[in-house]
Amino acid sequence: MTMAFAKILVVDDDPAIRNLIIRFLSQKNYQMESAHDGKTALALFEQFNPDLVILDVNLPDAIGYNLCQEMQRRTDVFVLFLTSRGDAEDKDKGFKLGGDDYLTKPFDLQELENRVGAILRRKREVTPTEQQRLVFNNLVIDPARREVTLHDELVPLTALEFDLLHFLACHPGQVLRRSELIQEVWEYDYVGDQRVVDVHIGQIRKKIEIDASDPKLIQTIRGVGYKFEAPSIPQNGKPTA
Repeated sequence: MTMAFAKILVVDDDPAIRNLIIRFLSQKNYQMESAHDGKTALALFEQFNPDLVILDVNLPDAIGYNLCQEMQRRTDVFVLFLTSRGDAEDKDKGFKLGGDDYLTKPFDLQELENRVGAILRRKREVTPTEQQRLVFNNLVIDPARREVTLHDELVPLTALEFDLLHFLACHPGQVLRRSELIQEVWEYDYVGDQRVVDVHIGQIRKKIEIDASDPKLIQTIRGVGYKFEAPSIPQNGKPTA
């Protein structure tokens, strides 16, 4: 997919905001559609099959968080929340329910374009080296298929969770700062709270760790960041993690 021709669906009940975003991003050669409520958004979603949805949280007939989950049950679409709800709890909820990014109103159009571009770059073609499957005992990370399995069961990760886990796993034993992870995975100069990394790490741990409260695979390095610790296999052949 050529990023400039990606398809974007804007869902917001404010016509001024919808029109502003559509006019601006259309000039960047994105294919644009818009909806003012949840029902219209789902209908357009099926017809348009967008690569990215820019989604408000407060809609006349739906909550954006729920709409995000419904859309991601159908495809692996990226979702950027664009909302006036800027509390830390709202942001945490947005990320935990599948959002790839979260931007609060009022917003800068250039910042929006940067976020959109960074998200869509995750759909780029990966190199042969990057396509290699990573196998850690019962945990398998397949970048070509963008799938993670644990004990042969598919692990339901969001696009951003997959990218974050894959990047960590590609650097086993290496301590990575939150700022490094944001730069490499989010792919732009994120100026918000770096706790966004912690939220996504927490979600990944719930899905791949035996005990998320005592993680063995993704370890916290206090005051610095995180590292992926590849499980070892002792002489009895049973993995330690």
